[in-house]
Amino acid sequence: MYLCSLKQITNFHSIGMAKLPKEYQFLDLSDYGRTGGRWIAKQLKNTCFTPIHVTTLFIFAGLIAIGCMLNGYYKIAALFIILKSILDAADGELSRLKNTPSYTGRYYDSIADIILNFCFLLAFWHITDSSIIYMLIAFFGIQLQGTVYNYYYVILRNAVEGDSTSRIFEDAAPKALKGESQRTVNIFYNIYDILYITFDKIMYHMDKNASDSPPFPKWFMTLVSMYGLGFQLLFMALMLALNLHDYVIPFFIGYSALIVVFVGLRKLVLKPL
Repeated sequence: MYLCSLKQITNFHSIGMAKLPKEYQFLDLSDYGRTGGRWIAKQLKNTCFTPIHVTTLFIFAGLIAIGCMLNGYYKIAALFIILKSILDAADGELSRLKNTPSYTGRYYDSIADIILNFCFLLAFWHITDSSIIYMLIAFFGIQLQGTVYNYYYVILRNAVEGDSTSRIFEDAAPKALKGESQRTVNIFYNIYDILYITFDKIMYHMDKNASDSPPFPKWFMTLVSMYGLGFQLLFMALMLALNLHDYVIPFFIGYSALIVVFVGLRKLVLKPL
């Protein structure tokens, strides 16, 4: 068994509903693209655009950002990284507006994110003097950071009867929803499985008893949201805009130290009932 990915939490293509009851909603530092994403979704609601089309658009935005980085246009690259985050929010918003849940879209989104993350860091490695080993360590760190955020967020949602479209554990391909092929769902699930299972298992073994805790307080979830994908990409964009790209890979390696802090806080302060 293993955890559902970060994107299954933050941008799941699901039925329109709040992710958390109002009294448990917290300031999500990684969700700054939500307002723009919601506006884009409203413009596309009555068009033939689907959430999968929007996910494809954020892939292109990410690739354009990488192209700009490789050619020295760092400020433009930063803008496209932010646009990627906004479009990343828009696909889930469009799915909720159109009431078109999709497991295919959910896994497509997650797969696109992990591949783009790797390509972003590969681009930073190319434009700096960093070691490829350090780049790989930074990539591993970024993905594990996102899994920490996801793990606690999905546990909270399940504990307070929030949006239940994401499960704490994913151990088999789900049954296809209306309008999608079971074969396609199986293919995307298997790809997702290969890409995410290592990070999910590590997080589960670091904090097996988290689901036995009382609902996590807002301050804790806001702190953990520093590990959300949107916040990670914001750091990349800011460092590019400030011409600090040499520090991106070392930063994300060091940033992983907060994993111990967050897991330790949960275990010491937010103990199981």
